[in-house]
Amino acid sequence: MNTENFKIQIRKGLLEFCILQIISRNEVYTSDIIEELKKSKIIVVEGTVYPLLNRLKISGYIKYQWKESTQGPPRKYYSITDLGMKYISELIVSWKEIDSSVKKLLKSKK
Repeated sequence: MNTENFKIQIRKGLLEFCILQIISRNEVYTSDIIEELKKSKIIVVEGTVYPLLNRLKISGYIKYQWKESTQGPPRKYYSITDLGMKYISELIVSWKEIDSSVKKLLKSKK
């Protein structure tokens, strides 16, 4: 069995949570999000991140504002909304429950 497929599916499931976590800490540009994900060994491409950012914006969890750049055209900087903070709080609770459950299963070897 291929463990790579397992890793890919887990990363896909956690990507929204991770992106919201990054945005919740500070206003960020898309390449900052991608870079932080890569540093955390969650490898993504822009083609994956942009549609997810759009869905999060449509859902009201994030917003953006255009800012002038010294290195070219204006850039979109993302920040989290109050609704997004509420949502990420709920995701954190869910993550802790899942993490706890999996840890219990891993400990209960026979």
